[in-house]
Amino acid sequence: MSSSILKIHIPYGKESAMGPGKADLLEAIQRTGSISAAARDMGMSYRRAWDLVDTMNRCFIQPLVVTAAGGSHGGGAEVTDFGLDVLRRYRELEAKAHASVAAEVGMMAGLLRPLD
Repeated sequence: MSSSILKIHIPYGKESAMGPGKADLLEAIQRTGSISAAARDMGMSYRRAWDLVDTMNRCFIQPLVVTAAGGSHGGGAEVTDFGLDVLRRYRELEAKAHASVAAEVGMMAGLLRPLD
């Protein structure tokens, strides 16, 4: 899970097509093979996780996550190859942005009042 001072969002109209929470969710789905398991791991409701997946799938030109119906063989979810590519590109974008402003962020943080 990412914990960064910078939060990069890729806008799509009035929505955020990709951001740190959605990237974390994609990684959790990739790891667990399930939207519900990923949601549990992240401490969010299944409904919230499903809404985030739905938003990503609607915003991009191809689905980032595909699901299989439940039943006797169980269901599940898989991050598509396209989704993995989007995730990789997003994480690279984050890393480049962080590297380019790290010194300035550190200096700005030094101007903050200490936390109580």
